[in-house]
Amino acid sequence: MIEILAVENLPEIQEGDDLASLLARAVRASGLEVAERDVFVIAQKVISKAEGRVVRLGSIEPSDLALAWARDNDKDARMVEVVLRESRRIVRMERGVIICETRHGFICANAGVDASNTAEGTAVLLPLDPDLSARHIRAALIREFGVEVAVIISDTFGRPWREGIANVAIGLAGIAPLADYRGQNDSHGRELRVTIIAVADELASAAELVMKKSAGLPVAVIRGFDYEARDARIGEIIRAAERDLFR
Repeated sequence: MIEILAVENLPEIQEGDDLASLLARAVRASGLEVAERDVFVIAQKVISKAEGRVVRLGSIEPSDLALAWARDNDKDARMVEVVLRESRRIVRMERGVIICETRHGFICANAGVDASNTAEGTAVLLPLDPDLSARHIRAALIREFGVEVAVIISDTFGRPWREGIANVAIGLAGIAPLADYRGQNDSHGRELRVTIIAVADELASAAELVMKKSAGLPVAVIRGFDYEARDARIGEIIRAAERDLFR
């Protein structure tokens, strides 16, 4: 049986906070007993806040491109400029939407820049190295609780061809992001040739059911899921450009 448990009692995170220690304290205050192979799913925003990845829009000087785009699409030129700065490549700018490739290789709207759940006049950026952030938190949690756990850092992305947004993994530690079923047989005995499951994304999305952006619950623990525990990188889940039919 798989359980998904929200972690309550986590305070508002500020730059420089020891997020792992605050998380361990919140887990204990919530009455949760951390078990071997639990998976901690942590919203990107609290990671970014702790790491100081927050910008004050008043300090941003928009470029000519940002000013023109903002004027034509009823946007805040400062926010547009932050998005442009956080992008390695602009995939498309149309109908008021900017689709970007981030420095991490993620293809998403607005380069992951977000002005929700943050102080007025500020915007939160993605962590510089989400895998490294996940590794540091995982190591601290293992020291705190004395059991092996995995960590997934999640963020909310839109999806081509489908309405609605869903949480996906943007960083991880101690868990393989993919489960490769190729070479196994299906229920009718036929060999599977292409089936690779994005388990890190599935776990991130499942965790959001209890985290709820509007409820101030940025962490969940998933228990009972059988995963491959190893030193992995989120880059494994990003499709190489030469294999991508949509770039």
